[in-house]
Amino acid sequence: MTDKYLRSLVVEELEFEPSIDAEHIGVAVENGVVTLSGHVGSYAEKVAAEQAVKRVKGVSAIAQEIEVRYPNDKKTADDEIAKRAVQIISWHAQVPESVKVKVEKGWVTLTGKVDWQYQRQAAESAVRKLTGVVGVSNLIDLADAAKAIDVKQKIEQALKRNAELDVNAIRVSVAGGKVSLEGKVHTWYERNLAERAAWSAAGVKSVDDKISIAV
Repeated sequence: MTDKYLRSLVVEELEFEPSIDAEHIGVAVENGVVTLSGHVGSYAEKVAAEQAVKRVKGVSAIAQEIEVRYPNDKKTADDEIAKRAVQIISWHAQVPESVKVKVEKGWVTLTGKVDWQYQRQAAESAVRKLTGVVGVSNLIDLADAAKAIDVKQKIEQALKRNAELDVNAIRVSVAGGKVSLEGKVHTWYERNLAERAAWSAAGVKSVDDKISIAV
């Protein structure tokens, strides 16, 4: 697949995604690496653009350079963003009260400690759609890891249960709560499935996803 053709597929996918206004998004492709530039009207839109590109077959990597620009009359004060973030997190059934919020110039930083990765993801997902947010740093820590051998076995079992993955193409190693994934898959979707399986094991504190995409 040529870079020119891949770029046309990416542009079509961005224009097809209803949650994105692709008018001000620039797309460049070199050796399968997609660079997104320009600006959008919200942080949620920026995330949606990256997710849309990951769905396109042939994309080997993404450089995300899109800026979030709010019209001057729609800028929201940091204290108001923080207040809304705290409220939405407190209402969320999957997010524990241990999660803390800090906002500076529209950038939200989440801290605290939770037991599961899905709780970290739920907290970030809850705040990134708020008006005025230009970015999110998810610094929420995870509880202490279980034994490495147990974590490794649980991840490998999760990979085997997934009919869409070739478990023999993925190698798993665990050290001190850190999981490393290596191997090669055909799409970003398969790569995301493998990473999700790794995060699903209790005690995982970080995932180093080195899986490459076959082009």
